[in-house]
Amino acid sequence: MKQYAAVVFDWDGTVMDSTHSIVSAIQLACADIGLPVPAASQASWVIGLSLESALYHCVPTLTAGQMPEFLARYRHHFLARDPEIKLFDGVVDLLGTLRARDISLAVATGKSRVGLDRVLAAMDLGGHFHVTRCADESASKPDPAMLLEIMGFLSLDPDQVLMVGDTTHDIQMAVAAGVDSMAVTYGAHDLPTLAQANPTVMVSSVAEMRDWLMKRI
Repeated sequence: MKQYAAVVFDWDGTVMDSTHSIVSAIQLACADIGLPVPAASQASWVIGLSLESALYHCVPTLTAGQMPEFLARYRHHFLARDPEIKLFDGVVDLLGTLRARDISLAVATGKSRVGLDRVLAAMDLGGHFHVTRCADESASKPDPAMLLEIMGFLSLDPDQVLMVGDTTHDIQMAVAAGVDSMAVTYGAHDLPTLAQANPTVMVSSVAEMRDWLMKRI
């Protein structure tokens, strides 16, 4: 059985239960500036991509000139819901257990650096992660750049690393980087969609994630 030296987590929809807030913020921002409002399924599909890349996919009529206003309205609505957003049950304990087992922990996220640093500070989680990469300082998923940079920082080979995420973008990034992947089915993409990306394993809860990982670290 393969043993991992590092686990890389996506953030939104994997560690934090923020999928609904992101979808709502996209929809409300569209309404604010008079753009067609995408369906929830369309908005949730792009979670995990860099925000600007995501918007051009789910709001195709958005122009470059409208982007600054849209981003301002999106951030207004997302931050308004910020106090309601929680970590998934069991995540903090799992991170602590992995650190206690000397497993290197990392984050590869479509969030901006400012956004990730803000939430890490608010949740007092910054000390759990050895390295983090964001979409505004590297290539957006599914490009493998974030994972390659993380592996370089940790001096690890692909077969020592597991990527955990809730979207096909995460799984495709892992495949492109040559690392194993765990798809969580409680986030933005549903089980049939995730299965099409051929992850190494799929789990339906943090508890199931923990059980699978404890045998492989």
